[in-house]
Amino acid sequence: MITSLLGKKLGMTQVYDANNVLIPVTVVEAGPCAVVQVKTTDTDGYHAVQLGFAQQKLKNSSRAELNHAKKAGLEVAPRVLSEVRLTEASTAKAGDVVTVEIFTAGQLVDVIGISKGKGFAGVVKRFRVNGGPASHGSMFHRRVGSIGMRQTPGRVWKNQVMPGHMGSERRTVQNLQVVQVIGDKNLILVKGAIPGANGDDVLVRLAIKGQPKSA
Repeated sequence: MITSLLGKKLGMTQVYDANNVLIPVTVVEAGPCAVVQVKTTDTDGYHAVQLGFAQQKLKNSSRAELNHAKKAGLEVAPRVLSEVRLTEASTAKAGDVVTVEIFTAGQLVDVIGISKGKGFAGVVKRFRVNGGPASHGSMFHRRVGSIGMRQTPGRVWKNQVMPGHMGSERRTVQNLQVVQVIGDKNLILVKGAIPGANGDDVLVRLAIKGQPKSA
């Protein structure tokens, strides 16, 4: 059974639940996703399905991408492709379409995306280092400070926090509750925030750790 779906983050809003409690939610355009390829243990050594989301412009599609999509009965190549591992063989076939209806309100999901890029950042912003005194004349406010010792060990320790590129990393937010599913518009409302900027691609999957255990 396929329990994952590709989508696009649209932004945040807020809705009222049945008890008139205001809930902050993120709106995700999830699917519809076409099954582009089905992998099995006989052919590939493991069970998985390859999902495609959105349509890529014909001028931006290579011949290999177009031929790969035609094998699944698609006229245009998907803009986003992602492989989802399965624990058992799937009944889905190439060309099938997976919609947001696989999720229901109240379920817990994990959302995977690329965090916002912050560019080059110092240690105060990047690692929340305290920094130096803020008073006048200290000459040491937001710099790194000492990063090593002299003769022993005579080098900088591994994993020393230092300025560098911040953000643009794959992040997973776990156990977010599905507040509402709008099937006719392919929308899913998830409680809380998810990685990425508005318009970024995300993967929504059924939560791995948060599901109730069967007796």
